[in-house]
Amino acid sequence: AIVSGIGPGLGRSIALGLARDGATVVLAARNSDRLDAVADEVRAIRGEALVVVTDLSAAADRARLIERTVDAYGRIDVLVNNAFSMGPMTSMLETGVEPWREAFEVNVFGTIELTLAAVRVMQGQGGGAIVMINSQAIRRTAARRGAYAASKSALLAATNVLANEVGPMGIRVNSVVPGQIWADQLRTFYEEVAARRGVELQSVVDGVAHDMALRRIPLADEIADAVVYLASDRASAITGQALDVNGGNWFH
Repeated sequence: AIVSGIGPGLGRSIALGLARDGATVVLAARNSDRLDAVADEVRAIRGEALVVVTDLSAAADRARLIERTVDAYGRIDVLVNNAFSMGPMTSMLETGVEPWREAFEVNVFGTIELTLAAVRVMQGQGGGAIVMINSQAIRRTAARRGAYAASKSALLAATNVLANEVGPMGIRVNSVVPGQIWADQLRTFYEEVAARRGVELQSVVDGVAHDMALRRIPLADEIADAVVYLASDRASAITGQALDVNGGNWFH
């Protein structure tokens, strides 16, 4: 199973979840230190991990990721596209859409190109599973989030088209759509919010969680559980679907 976008949050949880489910994981990201750290965690639970430093926006890196995976294991059963770029948080009225290019290069073009390369391998072996990590930005838009929301919306549309095209090959393509994810990055953000407001961290978190039906922010491991499920044979009849995992923050 290839997992892109390995970091300390969701990417790590996905890699460990797949390893616990019996998958050999190929870890891809730009930061070699993060890759090595997660690979060590995978091996600590007696899993097998291959590290491939990858910039998803670079064609040569994408090709090397596929090549090294096939050279090592002879096949690709699962691809999880978790790498993303937020892009600039600027107003369309002020900057237009030119600054969006970075977000589209990673979130759409790089992701789809990597996926198509994996599909060619999966087609030859008779099937596989692809999971795209999308975002609440496709459900809830906000000012100054144009690059991210537009690129993730484009990814969802492309994902659904691809599911139709590769279904006859035995390849399933689905999306997981997280809301907020309780991990180090979000904790740091809310610590800063709490400091600005002069209140305790828990007060801020409780206020956010109050808008969720479950009254709590989902953990990265809980998002990863949905990914592992869609990647597994337990979801063998599911394709072209977008599974929202948000603690009941919105209903779709």
